[in-house]
Amino acid sequence: MTDQKLTRTPDAVSTDTAVMRALKKIRTPAKQRNRELGLLLFAIAVYGGAVTLVQLGVNGTVDPGFLTLAAIPAVLALITHVALRLRARDADPFVLPIATVLTGLGIAMIYRIDLADGASGWDATGHRQIAWAAIAMVLALVVLIFVSNYRVLFRYTYLFGLAGILLLLLPFVPGLGTDQNADVWVSLGFVSFQPGELAKICLAIFFAGYLVRTRESLTSTGTRFLFMTWPRARELGPVLVIWLVSLGIIVLQRDLGTGLLIFGMFVAMLYVATGKTSWVLIGLVLVASGAFLASQVLPYVNGRFANWLNAFDPDVVNREGGSYQLVQGIFGLAHGGLFGTGLGQGRPSITPLAQSDYIIPSLGEELGLVGLFAILALYMVFASRGIRIGLAGQDDFGKLLATGFSFTIALQVFIMVGGVTRVIPLTGLTTPFLAAGGSSLIANWIIVAFLLRISDAVRSRPRVVIG
Repeated sequence: MTDQKLTRTPDAVSTDTAVMRALKKIRTPAKQRNRELGLLLFAIAVYGGAVTLVQLGVNGTVDPGFLTLAAIPAVLALITHVALRLRARDADPFVLPIATVLTGLGIAMIYRIDLADGASGWDATGHRQIAWAAIAMVLALVVLIFVSNYRVLFRYTYLFGLAGILLLLLPFVPGLGTDQNADVWVSLGFVSFQPGELAKICLAIFFAGYLVRTRESLTSTGTRFLFMTWPRARELGPVLVIWLVSLGIIVLQRDLGTGLLIFGMFVAMLYVATGKTSWVLIGLVLVASGAFLASQVLPYVNGRFANWLNAFDPDVVNREGGSYQLVQGIFGLAHGGLFGTGLGQGRPSITPLAQSDYIIPSLGEELGLVGLFAILALYMVFASRGIRIGLAGQDDFGKLLATGFSFTIALQVFIMVGGVTRVIPLTGLTTPFLAAGGSSLIANWIIVAFLLRISDAVRSRPRVVIG
């Protein structure tokens, strides 16, 4: 009997390779979702543990009623995970767990401050934060399910731009605006919200669509100077318009934070669209000149700069609108030290607005510098995953949209953390996911939904291989 060698024809090899690729593609989404489930369960455990430690630290007992109520966001996060398995199997596995754990830590700290203040029931900020978190996560789920193709938003670029401007102007409508320190709130009688939080989403969509349409003119050849290509004068128009809009927000609404956030988002997206470093330098010059003009002309901006530069001056600390809040927050961070006092063991409630503007010093006091660095690392991973989603995109609109959303979250964290630690003057923004406030939670969870949808499209879309 003669030995026979079995050989494969080129067609058979090609067929086997195609089958292996298909099987790998089938296994990869399941692996991504399993990784997400593991991280999500860990995030829920951290959330539940934080709430339990707060109760033990303050009262010495566990309240099952509040734990049951606090479980609602955890259940919604698991439902979102199931929806991703069914509708967006290739979505990024890190975005949802990070958003969940940050939201949970915010609820735990807000609840801790409620216990210190003696607030209970629906009058307590922590209970309302859970309700807002549930609403935000349901809306994110709706966006995730029904906006199956985010590219359709490109058709309505200018409509979103108009919506963003109208939302910013909404507080000036008679009967809607509220008597706050800044004209950024709208009251509907039964609820108040900040339309500027939703405006940043509309404007991000508008900026992405506008830059896709005008990128060729913005990247046209300009003047070569100092190793960079500078744009021609006629290309400066869009930047100057957004700069003037940002100054208008600072002047008319007395909202320094939103003005900086919108302009910074536009400059970042402009840099991604054109690749020109000169745009970033122009943006920084405009920000510096705008801040200088505002500090010289507007009393409230001048007061912010005075509180920043002379925070520990007794006259500045004790005057109305002075630096008392800033100083108390810094003392709270110092009290926490490296490892913190422990959840429920510090005194964060003595700082005014500890559950909103000063949620970072509150967490820093009880979790310490190590815990605060862990939270900042979560933000860093969240932003880096979003930027990675944008850079991996094959369509310019999705690339700019994901990058814009991610940079917005990162910039907002920098502005707030820098303000409460006296790196930069304090502004009126909220810390994403952590701070008390329904408008911010809704806007940030919608951003989560868009990032998940864009990442799914990036991974599931077949790539063109040359060669």
